[in-house]
Amino acid sequence: MVDSELIDAAAKARAMAYAPYSKFTVGAAVLTKQGKVFVGCNVENLSLGLTICAERSAVAAAIAQGSKDLAAIAIVTGSKKPAAPCGACRQVLAEFNPTMRVLAATVDGASQRFELSELLPVPTQGILETAKNV
Repeated sequence: MVDSELIDAAAKARAMAYAPYSKFTVGAAVLTKQGKVFVGCNVENLSLGLTICAERSAVAAAIAQGSKDLAAIAIVTGSKKPAAPCGACRQVLAEFNPTMRVLAATVDGASQRFELSELLPVPTQGILETAKNV
């Protein structure tokens, strides 16, 4: 699958977002190593800490269908500049592939490409492994 197809899937998921408070709608699509795509969108809650990010929503959809071998994720927002995943989402993504490809895009076509390890150079799993050796 090419990057533009994954971005298109995320853009379609964005249309389903529930963001009555921030009005910041986000769609995400994760790609497995076998070529399957799973989508998610952000779901806000009045108690903002209970909000579910699009990235974690897409990961949960993949896991619920038995796919854990994530290769890439695309995130689409309506912002002027592409938005990278938040810290919590970066850690969740690292759980499944600390070097996955991350595509951040806007509805206007701007995009950036990262490797997750650039965005989260020391995921918590490395810290836990270090703690085991102490």
